Amino acid sequence: MTIVNSIFTWFMKKRMHQIELFIKYPHDVQDELFRNLLSGARNTEWGKKYDYNSIHNQQQFKERVPIQTYESLAPYIERMLKGEQQILWGTEIKWFAKSSGTTNDRSKFIPVSPESLEECHFKGGKDMLSIYCNNRPNAQIFNGKSLALGGSHQVNQVAGDIYFGDLSAVLIKNLPFWAEFYRTPDMSITLMDNYEEKIERMAMATKDVNVTNISGVPTWTVVLAKRLMEVTGKSHLLEIWPNLELYIHGAVKFTPYREQFKKLIPSSDMYYLETYNASEGFFGIQDQSNSEEMLLMLDYGIFYEFLPMENFEDENPKTLGLHEVELNKNYALIISTNGGLWRYMIGDTIKFTSLSPYRIQITGRTKHFINAFGEELIVDNAERALTKACSETGAIIRDYTACPIYFQENEAGGHEWIIEFEQHPDNIEKFVDIMDNTLREVNSDYDAKRFKDMALRRPLVHVAKEGTFYNWLKNRGKLGGQHKVPRLANERKYVDEILTMN
Repeated sequence: MTIVNSIFTWFMKKRMHQIELFIKYPHDVQDELFRNLLSGARNTEWGKKYDYNSIHNQQQFKERVPIQTYESLAPYIERMLKGEQQILWGTEIKWFAKSSGTTNDRSKFIPVSPESLEECHFKGGKDMLSIYCNNRPNAQIFNGKSLALGGSHQVNQVAGDIYFGDLSAVLIKNLPFWAEFYRTPDMSITLMDNYEEKIERMAMATKDVNVTNISGVPTWTVVLAKRLMEVTGKSHLLEIWPNLELYIHGAVKFTPYREQFKKLIPSSDMYYLETYNASEGFFGIQDQSNSEEMLLMLDYGIFYEFLPMENFEDENPKTLGLHEVELNKNYALIISTNGGLWRYMIGDTIKFTSLSPYRIQITGRTKHFINAFGEELIVDNAERALTKACSETGAIIRDYTACPIYFQENEAGGHEWIIEFEQHPDNIEKFVDIMDNTLREVNSDYDAKRFKDMALRRPLVHVAKEGTFYNWLKNRGKLGGQHKVPRLANERKYVDEILTMN
Protein backbone atom coordinates (compact mmCIF):
# COMPACT_ATOMS: atom_id res chain seq x y z
CA MET A 1 0.00 0.00 0.00
CA THR A 2 2.96 2.35 0.57
CA ILE A 3 3.80 2.25 -3.17
CA VAL A 4 0.18 3.02 -4.02
CA ASN A 5 0.21 5.93 -1.57
CA SER A 6 3.41 7.29 -3.18
CA ILE A 7 1.90 7.08 -6.67
CA PHE A 8 -1.31 8.83 -5.63
CA THR A 9 0.43 11.62 -3.72
CA TRP A 10 2.76 12.23 -6.70
CA PHE A 11 -0.24 12.45 -9.03
CA MET A 12 -2.05 14.86 -6.69
CA LYS A 13 0.97 17.17 -6.42
CA LYS A 14 1.13 17.56 -10.22
CA ARG A 15 -2.10 19.56 -10.07
CA MET A 16 -0.38 22.22 -7.96
CA HIS A 17 1.25 23.67 -11.10
CA GLN A 18 -2.20 24.48 -12.56
CA ILE A 19 -3.33 25.99 -9.29
CA GLU A 20 -0.25 28.19 -9.28
CA LEU A 21 -1.16 29.37 -12.78
CA PHE A 22 -4.59 30.72 -11.82
CA ILE A 23 -3.07 32.25 -8.69
CA LYS A 24 -0.57 34.09 -10.92
CA TYR A 25 -3.02 35.03 -13.71
CA PRO A 26 -6.45 35.22 -12.03
CA HIS A 27 -8.07 37.74 -14.35
CA ASP A 28 -6.84 36.07 -17.55
CA VAL A 29 -8.21 32.73 -16.32
CA GLN A 30 -11.61 34.24 -15.47
CA ASP A 31 -11.78 36.13 -18.80
CA GLU A 32 -11.11 32.98 -20.80
CA LEU A 33 -13.60 31.02 -18.73
CA PHE A 34 -16.24 33.71 -19.27
CA ARG A 35 -15.85 33.42 -23.05
CA ASN A 36 -16.02 29.63 -22.91
CA LEU A 37 -19.23 29.74 -20.88
CA LEU A 38 -20.94 32.00 -23.41
CA SER A 39 -19.74 29.75 -26.24
CA GLY A 40 -21.10 26.68 -24.47
CA ALA A 41 -24.60 28.15 -24.22
CA ARG A 42 -24.98 30.38 -27.27
CA ASN A 43 -27.24 27.89 -29.08
CA THR A 44 -29.45 27.13 -26.10
CA GLU A 45 -32.86 28.64 -25.52
CA TRP A 46 -31.35 30.91 -22.86
CA GLY A 47 -28.41 31.88 -25.04
CA LYS A 48 -30.71 32.84 -27.90
CA LYS A 49 -33.03 34.76 -25.59
CA TYR A 50 -30.16 37.02 -24.52
CA ASP A 51 -28.31 36.79 -27.85
CA TYR A 52 -25.05 35.45 -26.45
CA ASN A 53 -23.56 35.60 -29.97
CA SER A 54 -23.50 39.40 -29.79
CA ILE A 55 -22.07 39.66 -26.25
CA HIS A 56 -18.39 40.57 -26.51
CA ASN A 57 -17.46 41.55 -22.98
CA GLN A 58 -18.46 41.23 -19.36
CA GLN A 59 -20.10 44.65 -19.22
CA GLN A 60 -22.50 43.75 -22.04
CA PHE A 61 -23.27 40.49 -20.23
CA LYS A 62 -24.13 42.32 -17.00
CA GLU A 63 -26.28 44.89 -18.80
CA ARG A 64 -28.22 42.30 -20.78
CA VAL A 65 -28.72 39.40 -18.35
CA PRO A 66 -30.50 40.19 -15.07
CA ILE A 67 -29.36 38.72 -11.75
CA GLN A 68 -31.18 35.44 -11.21
CA THR A 69 -32.58 33.56 -8.23
CA TYR A 70 -33.75 29.97 -8.13
CA GLU A 71 -37.32 31.18 -8.47
CA SER A 72 -36.56 33.00 -11.72
CA LEU A 73 -34.79 29.96 -13.20
CA ALA A 74 -37.27 27.40 -11.86
CA PRO A 75 -39.55 27.35 -14.97
CA TYR A 76 -36.54 26.42 -17.13
CA ILE A 77 -35.29 23.82 -14.66
CA GLU A 78 -38.73 22.21 -14.37
CA ARG A 79 -38.72 21.63 -18.13
CA MET A 80 -35.21 20.18 -17.92
CA LEU A 81 -36.40 17.79 -15.21
CA LYS A 82 -38.90 16.48 -17.77
CA GLY A 83 -36.08 15.71 -20.19
CA GLU A 84 -35.91 18.84 -22.35
CA GLN A 85 -32.37 19.71 -23.44
CA GLN A 86 -30.56 22.79 -24.81
CA ILE A 87 -32.43 25.00 -22.34
CA LEU A 88 -29.74 26.55 -20.10
CA TRP A 89 -26.63 24.63 -21.17
CA GLY A 90 -25.38 23.15 -24.43
CA THR A 91 -24.57 19.56 -23.41
CA GLU A 92 -27.02 16.90 -22.23
CA ILE A 93 -28.03 17.19 -18.58
CA LYS A 94 -29.30 14.03 -16.92
CA TRP A 95 -28.48 14.76 -13.29
CA PHE A 96 -29.86 17.26 -10.78
CA ALA A 97 -28.60 17.95 -7.26
CA LYS A 98 -31.47 18.34 -4.81
CA SER A 99 -30.39 21.21 -2.60
CA SER A 100 -31.04 21.08 1.11
CA GLY A 101 -30.36 24.68 2.05
CA THR A 102 -31.63 26.21 5.26
CA THR A 103 -33.19 29.43 3.98
CA ASN A 104 -35.92 27.88 1.86
CA ASP A 105 -38.21 25.04 2.87
CA ARG A 106 -38.87 24.21 -0.80
CA SER A 107 -36.38 21.90 -2.50
CA LYS A 108 -34.21 23.23 -5.28
CA PHE A 109 -32.99 21.10 -8.18
CA ILE A 110 -29.63 22.30 -9.49
CA PRO A 111 -28.61 21.07 -12.97
CA VAL A 112 -25.39 19.04 -12.96
CA SER A 113 -23.86 18.86 -16.44
CA PRO A 114 -21.03 16.50 -17.45
CA GLU A 115 -18.73 19.53 -17.38
CA SER A 116 -19.74 20.60 -13.87
CA LEU A 117 -19.20 17.03 -12.67
CA GLU A 118 -15.71 16.68 -14.13
CA GLU A 119 -14.37 20.23 -14.23
CA CYS A 120 -15.88 21.48 -10.98
CA HIS A 121 -16.99 18.93 -8.38
CA PHE A 122 -14.56 16.11 -9.13
CA LYS A 123 -11.76 18.56 -9.80
CA GLY A 124 -12.42 20.19 -6.44
CA GLY A 125 -12.33 16.82 -4.73
CA LYS A 126 -8.96 16.01 -6.27
CA ASP A 127 -7.63 19.48 -5.48
CA MET A 128 -8.46 19.11 -1.78
CA LEU A 129 -6.14 16.13 -1.69
CA SER A 130 -3.55 17.81 -3.93
CA ILE A 131 -3.30 20.79 -1.58
CA TYR A 132 -3.15 18.52 1.45
CA CYS A 133 -0.41 16.33 -0.05
CA ASN A 134 1.52 19.45 -1.08
CA ASN A 135 1.29 20.88 2.45
CA ARG A 136 2.09 17.57 4.11
CA PRO A 137 4.70 15.71 2.01
CA ASN A 138 4.63 12.65 4.27
CA ALA A 139 0.88 12.14 3.96
CA GLN A 140 -0.23 8.51 4.22
CA ILE A 141 -3.95 8.88 3.56
CA PHE A 142 -3.94 6.49 0.59
CA ASN A 143 -2.70 3.69 2.80
CA GLY A 144 -6.19 3.46 4.28
CA LYS A 145 -9.81 4.33 3.65
CA SER A 146 -11.71 7.58 3.29
CA LEU A 147 -14.91 7.88 5.31
CA ALA A 148 -17.40 10.19 3.63
CA LEU A 149 -20.34 11.22 5.77
CA GLY A 150 -22.42 12.33 2.84
CA GLY A 151 -26.06 13.04 2.20
CA SER A 152 -29.00 10.83 2.96
CA HIS A 153 -30.98 10.92 -0.26
CA GLN A 154 -31.14 8.00 -2.60
CA VAL A 155 -30.87 8.73 -6.30
CA ASN A 156 -34.37 9.10 -7.75
CA GLN A 157 -35.47 8.67 -11.35
CA VAL A 158 -37.64 11.51 -12.61
CA ALA A 159 -38.41 10.59 -16.19
CA GLY A 160 -36.56 8.46 -18.70
CA ASP A 161 -32.87 8.80 -17.90
CA ILE A 162 -33.24 11.94 -15.74
CA TYR A 163 -32.17 11.52 -12.10
CA PHE A 164 -31.89 13.64 -8.96
CA GLY A 165 -30.42 13.21 -5.50
CA ASP A 166 -28.49 14.98 -2.81
CA LEU A 167 -25.22 16.29 -4.33
CA SER A 168 -23.12 13.67 -2.54
CA ALA A 169 -25.38 10.93 -3.91
CA VAL A 170 -25.01 12.30 -7.46
CA LEU A 171 -21.23 12.46 -7.09
CA ILE A 172 -20.95 8.96 -5.61
CA LYS A 173 -23.09 7.50 -8.41
CA ASN A 174 -20.76 9.05 -11.00
CA LEU A 175 -17.38 8.32 -9.38
CA PRO A 176 -14.92 6.17 -11.34
CA PHE A 177 -14.90 2.54 -10.19
CA TRP A 178 -11.44 2.77 -8.62
CA ALA A 179 -12.53 5.56 -6.25
CA GLU A 180 -15.00 3.21 -4.56
CA PHE A 181 -12.08 1.03 -3.47
CA TYR A 182 -10.80 3.82 -1.18
CA ARG A 183 -14.18 4.70 0.33
CA THR A 184 -15.92 3.32 3.40
CA PRO A 185 -18.60 2.25 4.13
CA ASP A 186 -20.08 0.78 0.97
CA MET A 187 -22.61 2.68 -1.09
CA SER A 188 -25.64 0.85 0.32
CA ILE A 189 -24.92 2.43 3.73
CA THR A 190 -23.57 5.76 2.54
CA LEU A 191 -26.77 6.63 0.67
CA MET A 192 -29.27 5.45 3.27
CA ASP A 193 -32.29 7.70 3.82
CA ASN A 194 -32.91 6.94 7.49
CA TYR A 195 -30.15 8.93 9.14
CA GLU A 196 -30.46 7.38 12.58
CA GLU A 197 -30.15 3.88 11.14
CA LYS A 198 -27.42 5.12 8.85
CA ILE A 199 -25.29 6.39 11.77
CA GLU A 200 -25.67 3.01 13.47
CA ARG A 201 -24.75 1.07 10.33
CA MET A 202 -21.80 3.37 9.60
CA ALA A 203 -20.44 2.93 13.11
CA MET A 204 -20.62 -0.86 12.92
CA ALA A 205 -19.21 -0.99 9.37
CA THR A 206 -16.21 1.27 10.00
CA LYS A 207 -15.11 0.55 13.58
CA ASP A 208 -12.57 -2.06 12.42
CA VAL A 209 -11.51 -0.31 9.20
CA ASN A 210 -8.22 1.59 8.76
CA VAL A 211 -9.74 5.05 8.27
CA THR A 212 -7.11 7.71 7.48
CA ASN A 213 -9.37 10.62 6.53
CA ILE A 214 -12.92 11.81 7.12
CA SER A 215 -15.04 14.27 5.19
CA GLY A 216 -18.39 15.58 6.35
CA VAL A 217 -20.42 18.26 8.09
CA PRO A 218 -19.08 18.73 11.67
CA THR A 219 -22.49 18.28 13.31
CA TRP A 220 -23.03 14.78 11.95
CA THR A 221 -19.39 13.80 12.26
CA VAL A 222 -19.66 14.42 16.01
CA VAL A 223 -22.81 12.28 16.17
CA LEU A 224 -21.03 9.41 14.38
CA ALA A 225 -17.90 9.76 16.53
CA LYS A 226 -19.89 9.53 19.74
CA ARG A 227 -21.70 6.42 18.56
CA LEU A 228 -18.40 4.83 17.55
CA MET A 229 -16.98 5.44 21.02
CA GLU A 230 -20.10 3.92 22.58
CA VAL A 231 -19.94 0.71 20.54
CA THR A 232 -16.16 0.28 20.91
CA GLY A 233 -15.74 1.47 24.48
CA LYS A 234 -12.92 3.77 23.34
CA SER A 235 -12.42 7.29 24.66
CA HIS A 236 -11.51 9.02 21.39
CA LEU A 237 -11.28 8.40 17.65
CA LEU A 238 -7.51 7.80 17.54
CA GLU A 239 -8.02 4.70 19.67
CA ILE A 240 -10.36 3.42 16.94
CA TRP A 241 -8.48 4.75 13.92
CA PRO A 242 -4.83 5.27 14.93
CA ASN A 243 -3.83 6.35 11.39
CA LEU A 244 -6.44 9.11 11.12
CA GLU A 245 -4.66 12.25 9.87
CA LEU A 246 -7.09 14.44 7.91
CA TYR A 247 -10.56 15.88 8.48
CA ILE A 248 -12.22 17.72 5.57
CA HIS A 249 -15.17 19.85 6.60
CA GLY A 250 -17.53 22.46 5.22
CA ALA A 251 -21.15 23.67 5.11
CA VAL A 252 -21.03 25.26 8.59
CA LYS A 253 -18.50 27.38 10.44
CA PHE A 254 -16.00 25.10 12.17
CA THR A 255 -15.11 27.46 15.03
CA PRO A 256 -17.92 26.37 17.40
CA TYR A 257 -16.90 22.73 16.91
CA ARG A 258 -13.14 23.09 17.28
CA GLU A 259 -13.00 22.29 21.00
CA GLN A 260 -15.19 19.22 20.53
CA PHE A 261 -12.86 17.90 17.85
CA LYS A 262 -9.81 18.44 20.04
CA LYS A 263 -11.40 16.01 22.49
CA LEU A 264 -12.54 13.57 19.80
CA ILE A 265 -9.13 13.62 18.08
CA PRO A 266 -6.50 14.53 20.71
CA SER A 267 -3.54 15.06 18.39
CA SER A 268 -1.62 18.19 17.45
CA ASP A 269 -0.78 16.51 14.12
CA MET A 270 -4.41 16.23 13.00
CA TYR A 271 -4.93 18.27 9.83
CA TYR A 272 -8.19 20.20 9.36
CA LEU A 273 -9.07 21.33 5.85
CA GLU A 274 -12.09 23.52 5.11
CA THR A 275 -13.85 23.52 1.77
CA TYR A 276 -16.57 25.65 0.24
CA ASN A 277 -18.67 23.25 -1.79
CA ALA A 278 -22.36 23.50 -2.65
CA SER A 279 -24.86 21.98 -5.06
CA GLU A 280 -24.24 24.95 -7.36
CA GLY A 281 -20.48 24.48 -7.49
CA PHE A 282 -17.16 24.05 -5.73
CA PHE A 283 -15.80 27.46 -4.80
CA GLY A 284 -12.97 27.39 -2.28
CA ILE A 285 -10.36 25.27 -0.51
CA GLN A 286 -8.26 26.13 2.53
CA ASP A 287 -4.75 26.10 1.09
CA GLN A 288 -2.81 27.09 4.23
CA SER A 289 -2.71 24.88 7.30
CA ASN A 290 -2.44 27.81 9.73
CA SER A 291 -5.27 29.93 8.35
CA GLU A 292 -9.07 29.86 8.18
CA GLU A 293 -9.08 31.50 4.75
CA MET A 294 -9.94 29.60 1.58
CA LEU A 295 -8.37 30.00 -1.82
CA LEU A 296 -11.02 31.02 -4.39
CA MET A 297 -10.79 28.35 -7.09
CA LEU A 298 -10.85 30.19 -10.41
CA ASP A 299 -10.64 27.44 -13.05
CA TYR A 300 -13.67 25.30 -12.18
CA GLY A 301 -16.03 26.52 -14.90
CA ILE A 302 -17.45 29.25 -12.66
CA PHE A 303 -17.42 32.96 -13.53
CA TYR A 304 -17.68 35.15 -10.44
CA GLU A 305 -19.34 38.46 -9.71
CA PHE A 306 -19.62 40.15 -6.33
CA LEU A 307 -22.52 42.27 -5.13
CA PRO A 308 -21.67 44.69 -2.27
CA MET A 309 -24.20 44.07 0.48
CA GLU A 310 -24.81 47.79 0.91
CA ASN A 311 -26.30 47.68 -2.61
CA PHE A 312 -28.20 44.43 -2.07
CA GLU A 313 -31.64 46.08 -1.97
CA ASP A 314 -31.01 48.31 -5.03
CA GLU A 315 -33.44 47.82 -7.91
CA ASN A 316 -30.66 47.20 -10.43
CA PRO A 317 -27.59 46.51 -8.28
CA LYS A 318 -24.14 46.87 -9.80
CA THR A 319 -21.87 43.88 -9.34
CA LEU A 320 -18.10 43.98 -9.21
CA GLY A 321 -15.57 41.88 -11.07
CA LEU A 322 -12.70 40.11 -9.36
CA HIS A 323 -10.37 43.03 -10.12
CA GLU A 324 -12.68 45.49 -8.32
CA VAL A 325 -13.21 43.81 -4.94
CA GLU A 326 -11.83 45.17 -1.67
CA LEU A 327 -10.61 43.53 1.49
CA ASN A 328 -13.00 42.78 4.36
CA LYS A 329 -16.15 44.01 2.63
CA ASN A 330 -19.29 41.88 2.66
CA TYR A 331 -20.34 40.64 -0.80
CA ALA A 332 -23.19 38.47 -2.06
CA LEU A 333 -21.78 35.83 -4.39
CA ILE A 334 -23.11 35.78 -7.98
CA ILE A 335 -22.07 32.93 -10.28
CA SER A 336 -22.39 31.81 -13.90
CA THR A 337 -21.51 28.14 -14.38
CA ASN A 338 -20.91 25.30 -16.79
CA GLY A 339 -24.06 23.73 -15.37
CA GLY A 340 -26.31 26.44 -16.82
CA LEU A 341 -26.72 28.86 -13.93
CA TRP A 342 -26.50 32.44 -15.19
CA ARG A 343 -25.77 35.39 -12.91
CA TYR A 344 -27.20 33.22 -10.15
CA MET A 345 -27.33 34.50 -6.57
CA ILE A 346 -26.55 31.46 -4.45
CA GLY A 347 -27.48 33.13 -1.15
CA ASP A 348 -24.04 33.16 0.48
CA THR A 349 -22.05 36.21 1.54
CA ILE A 350 -18.25 36.29 1.60
CA LYS A 351 -15.41 38.66 2.31
CA PHE A 352 -11.94 38.78 0.81
CA THR A 353 -9.08 38.34 3.25
CA SER A 354 -6.38 38.49 0.57
CA LEU A 355 -6.24 39.89 -2.98
CA SER A 356 -3.01 38.19 -4.02
CA PRO A 357 -3.93 35.41 -4.18
CA TYR A 358 -7.68 35.77 -3.84
CA ARG A 359 -8.67 34.20 -0.54
CA ILE A 360 -12.08 34.38 1.07
CA GLN A 361 -14.10 33.59 4.17
CA ILE A 362 -17.81 32.86 4.28
CA THR A 363 -19.56 35.52 6.36
CA GLY A 364 -23.14 34.26 6.23
CA ARG A 365 -26.23 34.11 4.06
CA THR A 366 -28.11 36.87 2.27
CA LYS A 367 -31.17 35.74 4.24
CA HIS A 368 -29.34 34.70 7.42
CA PHE A 369 -28.92 37.94 9.31
CA ILE A 370 -30.84 40.03 11.79
CA ASN A 371 -31.61 43.57 10.75
CA ALA A 372 -34.89 44.27 12.53
CA PHE A 373 -33.60 47.50 14.07
CA GLY A 374 -30.82 48.54 11.68
CA GLU A 375 -28.21 46.48 13.56
CA GLU A 376 -27.14 44.42 10.50
CA LEU A 377 -25.96 41.45 12.54
CA ILE A 378 -24.40 38.76 10.33
CA VAL A 379 -23.25 35.22 11.09
CA ASP A 380 -19.60 36.25 11.12
CA ASN A 381 -20.33 38.70 13.97
CA ALA A 382 -22.22 36.03 15.89
CA GLU A 383 -19.48 33.42 15.51
CA ARG A 384 -16.81 35.82 16.78
CA ALA A 385 -18.88 36.79 19.80
CA LEU A 386 -19.75 33.21 20.69
CA THR A 387 -16.14 32.08 20.27
CA LYS A 388 -14.93 34.73 22.73
CA ALA A 389 -17.71 33.96 25.21
CA CYS A 390 -16.88 30.26 25.07
CA SER A 391 -13.16 30.91 25.49
CA GLU A 392 -13.67 33.00 28.62
CA THR A 393 -16.27 30.79 30.31
CA GLY A 394 -15.04 27.29 29.39
CA ALA A 395 -18.09 26.59 27.23
CA ILE A 396 -18.42 24.48 24.08
CA ILE A 397 -21.42 25.10 21.80
CA ARG A 398 -23.22 22.32 19.96
CA ASP A 399 -25.77 24.43 18.07
CA TYR A 400 -27.54 27.78 18.20
CA THR A 401 -30.03 30.05 16.50
CA ALA A 402 -31.24 33.62 17.07
CA CYS A 403 -33.98 36.00 15.97
CA PRO A 404 -35.40 39.45 16.87
CA ILE A 405 -37.66 40.34 19.77
CA TYR A 406 -39.79 43.08 18.28
CA PHE A 407 -40.82 46.27 20.07
CA GLN A 408 -43.70 45.81 22.50
CA GLU A 409 -45.44 48.89 23.91
CA ASN A 410 -42.71 50.85 25.73
CA GLU A 411 -40.11 48.07 25.72
CA ALA A 412 -37.04 48.14 23.50
CA GLY A 413 -36.46 45.38 21.02
CA GLY A 414 -33.79 42.72 21.35
CA HIS A 415 -32.33 39.44 20.15
CA GLU A 416 -33.50 36.07 21.41
CA TRP A 417 -31.00 33.20 21.31
CA ILE A 418 -31.35 29.46 21.81
CA ILE A 419 -28.00 27.80 22.53
CA GLU A 420 -27.37 24.10 23.09
CA PHE A 421 -24.08 23.48 24.87
CA GLU A 422 -21.80 20.50 24.66
CA GLN A 423 -20.10 21.92 27.74
CA HIS A 424 -21.96 24.55 29.76
CA PRO A 425 -20.32 27.88 30.65
CA ASP A 426 -19.14 28.33 34.22
CA ASN A 427 -21.52 31.29 34.46
CA ILE A 428 -24.30 31.84 31.92
CA GLU A 429 -24.78 35.52 32.79
CA LYS A 430 -21.07 36.15 32.25
CA PHE A 431 -21.34 34.27 28.93
CA VAL A 432 -24.20 36.52 27.76
CA ASP A 433 -22.36 39.69 28.81
CA ILE A 434 -19.19 38.70 26.94
CA MET A 435 -21.21 37.76 23.87
CA ASP A 436 -23.10 41.06 23.99
CA ASN A 437 -19.98 43.18 24.53
CA THR A 438 -18.13 41.41 21.73
CA LEU A 439 -21.02 42.01 19.35
CA ARG A 440 -20.76 45.70 20.25
CA GLU A 441 -17.03 45.63 19.52
CA VAL A 442 -17.28 43.95 16.10
CA ASN A 443 -20.48 45.64 14.86
CA SER A 444 -20.82 49.40 15.23
CA ASP A 445 -24.48 49.35 14.13
CA TYR A 446 -25.33 46.86 16.87
CA ASP A 447 -23.36 48.96 19.35
CA ALA A 448 -25.28 52.10 18.42
CA LYS A 449 -28.64 50.35 18.89
CA ARG A 450 -27.50 48.98 22.27
CA PHE A 451 -26.68 52.47 23.61
CA LYS A 452 -28.49 52.74 26.96
CA ASP A 453 -30.84 49.93 25.80
CA MET A 454 -32.71 52.49 23.72
CA ALA A 455 -33.35 50.31 20.66
CA LEU A 456 -31.84 46.97 21.67
CA ARG A 457 -31.78 45.49 25.14
CA ARG A 458 -29.38 42.85 26.44
CA PRO A 459 -29.77 39.53 24.56
CA LEU A 460 -32.20 36.97 25.94
CA VAL A 461 -30.53 33.54 25.92
CA HIS A 462 -32.32 30.21 26.40
CA VAL A 463 -30.14 27.21 27.23
CA ALA A 464 -31.52 24.29 25.23
CA LYS A 465 -31.64 20.82 26.71
CA GLU A 466 -29.48 18.14 25.10
CA GLY A 467 -30.81 16.92 21.75
CA THR A 468 -33.14 19.86 21.13
CA PHE A 469 -31.75 20.84 17.74
CA TYR A 470 -31.31 17.22 16.67
CA ASN A 471 -34.96 16.51 17.46
CA TRP A 472 -36.10 19.71 15.74
CA LEU A 473 -34.30 18.72 12.54
CA LYS A 474 -35.67 15.19 12.84
CA ASN A 475 -39.24 16.46 13.18
CA ARG A 476 -38.79 18.53 10.03
CA GLY A 477 -37.33 15.58 8.07
CA LYS A 478 -34.01 17.39 7.85
CA LEU A 479 -31.58 14.96 9.48
CA GLY A 480 -28.18 14.44 7.90
CA GLY A 481 -26.23 15.55 4.87
CA GLN A 482 -26.06 19.29 4.30
CA HIS A 483 -29.11 20.03 6.47
CA LYS A 484 -28.17 22.47 9.18
CA VAL A 485 -29.64 24.75 11.78
CA PRO A 486 -30.31 28.32 10.52
CA ARG A 487 -28.06 30.53 12.63
CA LEU A 488 -29.75 33.92 12.30
CA ALA A 489 -33.18 34.82 10.98
CA ASN A 490 -35.01 38.10 10.58
CA GLU A 491 -38.27 36.47 11.63
CA ARG A 492 -39.27 34.29 14.57
CA LYS A 493 -40.40 31.09 12.85
CA TYR A 494 -37.46 28.86 13.81
CA VAL A 495 -37.02 30.14 17.37
CA ASP A 496 -40.72 29.85 18.15
CA GLU A 497 -40.77 26.27 16.84
CA ILE A 498 -37.73 25.23 18.85
CA LEU A 499 -38.95 26.91 22.05
CA THR A 500 -42.03 24.65 22.01
CA MET A 501 -39.67 21.63 22.18
CA ASN A 502 -37.32 22.91 24.89
